[in-house]
Amino acid sequence: MATPKRCSSSSSSSSLIASHFIIVLAIILLEYSGSIVTVSSVLLVGLKNHNNNNVHHRRPMLQANQSSCALFMGNWVHDDTYQPYQYSCPIIDPEFNCQMYGRPDTDYLKFRWQPANCQIPRFNGGEFAARMRGKSVMFVGDSLGRNQWESLICMISAGLPAASPTQIIRGDPLSIFKFLEYGITVSFYRAPYLVDIDSVQGKRVLRLGEIRGNGNAWTGVDVLSFNTGHWWTHKGALQGWDYMDVDGTLYQDMDRLVAMERGMRTWANWVDSNIDTSRCRVFFQGISPTHYNPSEWNAGSVSTAKSCYGETMPTTGSTGYPGIYPDQMKVVQVVLSSMNKPPFLLDITLLSAMRKDAHPSIYSGDLTAEQRANPDHSADCSHWCLPGLPDTWNQLFYTALFFLH
Repeated sequence: MATPKRCSSSSSSSSLIASHFIIVLAIILLEYSGSIVTVSSVLLVGLKNHNNNNVHHRRPMLQANQSSCALFMGNWVHDDTYQPYQYSCPIIDPEFNCQMYGRPDTDYLKFRWQPANCQIPRFNGGEFAARMRGKSVMFVGDSLGRNQWESLICMISAGLPAASPTQIIRGDPLSIFKFLEYGITVSFYRAPYLVDIDSVQGKRVLRLGEIRGNGNAWTGVDVLSFNTGHWWTHKGALQGWDYMDVDGTLYQDMDRLVAMERGMRTWANWVDSNIDTSRCRVFFQGISPTHYNPSEWNAGSVSTAKSCYGETMPTTGSTGYPGIYPDQMKVVQVVLSSMNKPPFLLDITLLSAMRKDAHPSIYSGDLTAEQRANPDHSADCSHWCLPGLPDTWNQLFYTALFFLH
């Protein structure tokens, strides 16, 4: 099986043909007889469906008595036989390193994602390195993208000899990790809105229609994974801009979902115009859910708590989405469905919504002792522990990258 080809702009006939195909985003159906479909490299290689403008809008559906495989629909099952790496992995930021900063339980590390009616391959760092020799991967977006970037580096590293040389260059907006023996570069480019932010007379201006400043750094990469979402709704001290610019007019504020859609359409136009998807694999990470309201997962009970502190088990037995489906995800679905070259949607929203137990909570190196004593005001229920949930995101990323074509 061929490894991903290098990205470049192209108007070739192969690119035009490729634009008429997409990989199914939210549900992958394997129409075989029998009650169980086992997903293997043999079955997964070559999966491709004709373009359907509505496919990105569909929420994952699983019908009873149907022999199908939906990668992003399933359950978390207890499995203490596999942990891809240890918390000593040096790339992990303190805010994600829950075990290093005192988390007393480890059950959150002992659950495996089991898609409906199929098995997915375990991540193999050595195989990843062999297939990606001489190639580059870049995550672009906010700190949830960084969560996944650090996880992937640890997972690859765990599959290589300890003496295999590496190099890290930390910067802002670009951080680069190199596996020198294999010529592999795994980067993170910080762009929480994807579109550009400029400084004008000391004010931060979010340019909803401009992306060239950021986009120049994304060309020539073999695998791109984008995400955005959380920062669009931040207000007050967490807001990352002072004004929004729309076609030359500055706004102090506007409907945040409208702004997100404008920004994402600018990004989508850039991808359609600048990325040759016959040479570059493009992914979009679904919206990562937060867990600040226990009433969302404790149906019928009343709670005064305002965080995920103390949660040690996933949500199980739910027949629907456990909580409020993120409005940002609806924007993502609308924009992706309008693209000529839609990326593969790594639809981690539902499976992550079940993992109220997997956040750093108060076990973050970014918190003081005083903050840890007040979980309702300080617990981090947005990011994820490493090792932890993003390792599953990368298992699915690995499956899509190498076994879905």
